Amino acid sequence: MLLAITLRAQAGIAVTDDTGAVLTLPAPAQRVISLAPHVTELLYAAGGGAKIVGAVSYSDFPPQAQQLPRVGDNKSLDLERIVALKPDLIVVWRHGNAQRQLDRLRELHIPLFFSEPHHLDDVAVSLTKLGELLGTSSTADAAAAAYRRDIARLRAQYADRPAVSVFYQVWDQPLMTLNGEHMVSDVIELCGGRNVFAKLQPLVPTVSTEAVLAANPQAIVTAAPGATKPDTALPQLGAWRAWPRLSAVANNNLFSIDGDLINRPAPRIALGAKQMCEDLDLARSRVRQNAQ
Repeated sequence: MLLAITLRAQAGIAVTDDTGAVLTLPAPAQRVISLAPHVTELLYAAGGGAKIVGAVSYSDFPPQAQQLPRVGDNKSLDLERIVALKPDLIVVWRHGNAQRQLDRLRELHIPLFFSEPHHLDDVAVSLTKLGELLGTSSTADAAAAAYRRDIARLRAQYADRPAVSVFYQVWDQPLMTLNGEHMVSDVIELCGGRNVFAKLQPLVPTVSTEAVLAANPQAIVTAAPGATKPDTALPQLGAWRAWPRLSAVANNNLFSIDGDLINRPAPRIALGAKQMCEDLDLARSRVRQNAQ
């Protein structure tokens, strides 16, 4: 038994990140820097809030995260500040952080863990892995279990509802959407929806107005700052009323969801999913009523 304990101590902590690389730490991390808002949320949920010594801009949840020292944003990192904070772990968002600066961090030999959740269950997996790295597995595992229960409850509630075709609008000029590899598309499917542009490439493709009209979605959904009411938040949704025969317009199915809840791959996406499901269920009922 003593030999087994000694061997585990020598091996340290080994966790595979979202790029497939194995990160090994000699002991649980004590000074952690977050390089993405969703990472900050994951770290707090995994029980590591007290260990975070720096974070990028827009790391604003939970509220205490707003007091963390800032180390830049997703486009430009303050490398000198990062080094001065003496982290023993940096959690990185590969698609949000500048590759050249990430290469510089590698040169400093600071352990990097890449967080890139693509699917709803990846959030729970991320919590568990971060709990291992932080030495907070009991808290992280409990958070992962609670998150999985929330998602399972929504899946069971909406699994047998009639499908609703959905256009998810990321931006209006140019007109952009998300394909089927994005977590938001997972949310749409969870709620009994169908992403009309799921098969497009890349992850965030640009589409034309004509393509949306041809797809004729029964609902159009977008993200907005803060909690908002359907159809009142963003002028770009109201612009679709120029095409009254578009199914989403004819049935008044234009919706906006708090962007922090739907776009961040962190535990709160369960709340965003709940809102999406409620919106699509309303869209479903309006389509059915107008068809009678």
